[in-house]
Amino acid sequence: MSAYASTVINASADEVWEYLRDFGNVAEWLPGITGCEVEDGGDSRPGAVRRLESPAGAFRERLLTLDDDARSATYEILESPLPVRDYRALYRVAPVTDSGRAFVEWSATFETDDAAKVMEFVVHQVFEPGLAALHGRF
Repeated sequence: MSAYASTVINASADEVWEYLRDFGNVAEWLPGITGCEVEDGGDSRPGAVRRLESPAGAFRERLLTLDDDARSATYEILESPLPVRDYRALYRVAPVTDSGRAFVEWSATFETDDAAKVMEFVVHQVFEPGLAALHGRF
């Protein structure tokens, strides 16, 4: 399965990326996340693991890549209350060249036995509200 959402934000790609590259700040901008702690020192380097608290339960995610040149990051879910396996996500920020704004996309691939439930949650409870919250921040 795959999930995808995107938006254009009224800020530069560099400005949005500088904020999103922080693997530990997700509780500041993602609705429904009530806490985030990066384990073992709390930096945004590949291999870092964050623990997220939400009404749905606790998640643990590992940062796989962080590419400042491409303004992109990938992460995987290690533990989740969702019925998913092999969950890998990518978020990326690119400049909109004719306006100076930022194009932000967020996608994920995963395996699940409950496609409708998981797609609803990932797209409509995580990706879309998260991107909408970024609009408010910028």
